[in-house]
Amino acid sequence: MLVLGVDPGLTRCGLGVVTGSPGRAEFVAAGVIRTSTELDVARRLLQIEAGIEEWLAVHRVDAIAVERVFSQHNVTTVIGTAQAAGVAMLVAARHGIPVALHTPSEVKAAISGSGRADKAQVGAMVARILKLDEAPKPADAADAVALAICHVWRGGVASRMQAAVEAHGPRPTSWGQVVRARSAS
Repeated sequence: MLVLGVDPGLTRCGLGVVTGSPGRAEFVAAGVIRTSTELDVARRLLQIEAGIEEWLAVHRVDAIAVERVFSQHNVTTVIGTAQAAGVAMLVAARHGIPVALHTPSEVKAAISGSGRADKAQVGAMVARILKLDEAPKPADAADAVALAICHVWRGGVASRMQAAVEAHGPRPTSWGQVVRARSAS
């Protein structure tokens, strides 16, 4: 599976491409799309869209993993992050590429074993997992690579579980639901 990880941001949007399967990952590329704070938001989003399109033209990915936007104290930052994430999802949809959203704690847990790992720990683990001399720079690129690794390792399972739910309905959450479902058949 070839995955593009996107660490959304309005000023720096991290991108990372990884190939692999659960338990195995290989580094392909990492970088950032930078936009100037002097431009209006619409033009900045257009630059992010063009940058992601360029990456997709070079890397024919199977899936895109985007960091799920979570509430921060700075509302302006959250809005810009959400807008950049929306652009990444729009580009993926335009190309028919599946999108998965992963929370920061899910990515940290997949990479380091702890959902509370800091950026330095995540970067060090990315370098270790991919057998790199150092983590991709800047940190936004390393975070995007971590998202891609997380999806390669966990995304396939999540996709199969979602497909099963769509085909067979949600899994019972209690023994009572199992009994009721069996007696209704």
